[in-house]
Amino acid sequence: MSQYIELCKRIINQGKWVYNERTGKRCLTVINADFVYNVDENEFPLDTTRKSFFKAAIAELIGYLRGYDSAAQFREIGCNTWNANANDNQAWLSNPVRKGEDDMGLVYGKMARNFPKPDGGSIDLLKKIVEDLSNGIDDRGEILTFYHPAAFHLGCLRPCMFQHQFSILDGTLYLNSYQRSCDVPLGLNFNQVQCFTLLALMARITGLKPGKVFHKIVNAHIYEDQLELMKQEHITREPYASPSLQIDPSIKTLEDIETWVTLEQFSVENYQHHPAIKYPFSV
Repeated sequence: MSQYIELCKRIINQGKWVYNERTGKRCLTVINADFVYNVDENEFPLDTTRKSFFKAAIAELIGYLRGYDSAAQFREIGCNTWNANANDNQAWLSNPVRKGEDDMGLVYGKMARNFPKPDGGSIDLLKKIVEDLSNGIDDRGEILTFYHPAAFHLGCLRPCMFQHQFSILDGTLYLNSYQRSCDVPLGLNFNQVQCFTLLALMARITGLKPGKVFHKIVNAHIYEDQLELMKQEHITREPYASPSLQIDPSIKTLEDIETWVTLEQFSVENYQHHPAIKYPFSV
């Protein structure tokens, strides 16, 4: 977790103020941050400088992999992060394509599993990647992307963590994850958990050894109303050793993830942490 605290300190010491039009708030901002997660050594990047609730992050990841497009679907599996963007985002509420309460539109997993083709129809990016990796194929384009600028008006939020690229090297699976924007106090620990878990799951269901995740963030920021909590409390804490993530060994296929997997299949061992910190959330 030293990587996390180092980024927070860098933003505080070197960041520049940027006004964010969507939220109407200022952000202290830096450009470019790189993280490495050791999935091969099961060093789970769950924040130890505060109590973090990893299961909601994994639930959100499962929803993405299933192609969910409703906040109600996410709530059902244990994730409430889409309630506000689906139901409290005024621009989305006024959008004529919105189908009603809890509708998220064509975002994240819904996009990746139904990626529109220019000549009509769609392709399932995740299914293609799983089939390739399971057969030992790495075509240098095993890319799961949620990003489609021509379809932004069809969803409630542009993807922040917008792309994951898988690579095979000597029987080991690696992951490069790309994030255009990151709310560091709130969003980053979710993103870290999801990158780690995604590689662990994909290695499991494709029969490959898990390697490392390389996580790139372009715009890393702390909102103005989060800054004092970060400065006065969060960065003063010393991180503990990383816990480990335990995944039910009966998860073996993509179909398992799509059909019966719940949060009961995931647990954390040796998680020592400081008290929780409640940061403001910006819609």
